[in-house]
Amino acid sequence: MRKLIDSIRSSFSARLSLWVVLFAALVYLASQAYMSIQSRRSLEEEAIKGATQVLDNATLRLNKILEDVQLAADNTEWLVYRHLDSKESMLEYSRSTVQGAPFINGCSISFEPDFFKGDHYFSAYSGYVGDVIQTMQEGSDTYQYFYLDWYLMPKLLNQPCWTEPYSDWDEEDDESMETEMLVSYCKPLTGGQGDYLGSISLDLSLKWLSETISSVKPYPNSYCILVSRGGRYLVHPDPEKLFYQTIFTDGLVHPNKDVDALGHSMLNWEEGMRILKMNGARSYVFFKPLMATGWSMAIVCPEKDIFGGFYRMRLLSLAIASLGLLLMFFICFKVIKRTVKPLKALATGAENIASGHFDSKLPRLDRPDEIGTLSRSFDHMQTSLVSYINELTRTTAKKERIEEELKIARNIQMGMVPRTFPPFPERTDIDLYASITPAKEVSGDLYDYFILGDKLYFCIGDVSGKGVPASLFMTVTRTLFRLLGQQELPPTEIARQINDSLSAENEQLMFVTLFIGVADLKEGSLDFCNCGHNPPVLIPMGKGTPVHLDCEANTALGVSPGWVFKGQRLASFSGEALFLYTDGVNEAENGAHEEFGDDRLMQELGCIPFQDAKTTISAVRKAVSKHVGEAEASDDMTMLCLKAG
Repeated sequence: MRKLIDSIRSSFSARLSLWVVLFAALVYLASQAYMSIQSRRSLEEEAIKGATQVLDNATLRLNKILEDVQLAADNTEWLVYRHLDSKESMLEYSRSTVQGAPFINGCSISFEPDFFKGDHYFSAYSGYVGDVIQTMQEGSDTYQYFYLDWYLMPKLLNQPCWTEPYSDWDEEDDESMETEMLVSYCKPLTGGQGDYLGSISLDLSLKWLSETISSVKPYPNSYCILVSRGGRYLVHPDPEKLFYQTIFTDGLVHPNKDVDALGHSMLNWEEGMRILKMNGARSYVFFKPLMATGWSMAIVCPEKDIFGGFYRMRLLSLAIASLGLLLMFFICFKVIKRTVKPLKALATGAENIASGHFDSKLPRLDRPDEIGTLSRSFDHMQTSLVSYINELTRTTAKKERIEEELKIARNIQMGMVPRTFPPFPERTDIDLYASITPAKEVSGDLYDYFILGDKLYFCIGDVSGKGVPASLFMTVTRTLFRLLGQQELPPTEIARQINDSLSAENEQLMFVTLFIGVADLKEGSLDFCNCGHNPPVLIPMGKGTPVHLDCEANTALGVSPGWVFKGQRLASFSGEALFLYTDGVNEAENGAHEEFGDDRLMQELGCIPFQDAKTTISAVRKAVSKHVGEAEASDDMTMLCLKAG
């Protein structure tokens, strides 16, 4: 299976054929599902219609039998009333009633005790014994008929009625009496004053009734059931359930809400159809009451009988469709494989070109279709690719030379700023450290310092823009600072002369923010001039909060010549460290474009116990790097920290 999957994955023809077959299968399944639903619905409607019609015919037939029994009882009643004083007539009427209606199994014309003088019991009975009708007087001390249901029910109800199933037999003459299960239609006999004289009872054999009803079969495995007013089975295909079980009996052992609901509906004389499980099989049950008796009849049609042919046809259809799809896959595979064979040759040629053999010959396919167009496109692509590779080689060489030159420029630029820091053996009264991190190959930030006697000259600056122009502007600024500082000029004069020099012929309108400071290491004072730069931060050595140094708002250098700069003096900053930085620190952004910010910088400086200048700068750099994360640096980042005394 694994090899088959790998083979399909590696073959365009197989994959395309498979997609075609899958699409065809999807269309087939969708149409088959729709047709199956519609066909099943139509078949179900037809089955319901047919079974309902069969049930109606069966109930009509059964009602006709019951009506004939009642009519026979009415006719016998008329005769009995004419000859109430003749026992022989009663015997004759009983026999003629059975002879006149072959569906009647027996007839009893019974009277109250001592109705005929000298006879405490008298019940004229005629019934079949085998194929012969026997007539007898059936009352005796051992067979006191006036205590039986078929005699008592019409007496107590004072109206005609049907009995529940029973077995009638005589202990003294059990061979002559009927022993099969019967139901009887009983009609009371009354006198002129409404006094009860006796009853007429006509018997129906439940065996005969079951055979008559069970012959009604809309489907081969369907069957009928008939239940009495109390739910007892009068007709059922399972003989063990007849007469002694009700429709609710099985539910006592294996509860079935659907069957219980069906039973209640039948006992309530309802008419309808239900789908439920009976005897472990899903079935359609159609039921209807027999109003004259209070019984209810149902036809049970197993679902497999109704839809068996439909399911077999659907299975056959699926089998035929599966074979058809396999055949379609084979044909599609062969056709597509033959069609795309030239593409394989093009693919081989393209692989040779991709491996570096740009002069490899591609097959020329002079075809008018898309494959021919693709072949010509590949040929044009090869020509263009060779031209592009040659141009790219020249461009790459130029770029490498530029990158090498920028690398050299970076090394020169980084070599111009101090790389060694105090404390020196000869000067232990100062702690200073600085770092610069370019955003590109070269930087527009700068810092510088040098010591003349007991004075420390230092500066930090940020040139507008980035890249090579900014680095050149930075180089000029740093050179001017060092030249003017060597003349021991105050910070304001250094700023003025740098500004005038940078402003002259500044066609690109570039500028630099610069903080210039001169620290008197002996006195512990600081003279400074801030030219548009971020104000430094004073960090107390002991307890206390870092604060920004209050600076005059001078303009940046290179903007306009002749600017008069204001200087400031800090009488003493011993016991404090001075932290200077460019805006690449506080404006550093993370991936969500959130800046590091002045507040976070001040918080970090307040949390760092000052040990030395290098430790402070390293801690700030680490905090900024954590904030920025994987985001690209947006600006050069330069820091300088010093502590005098």
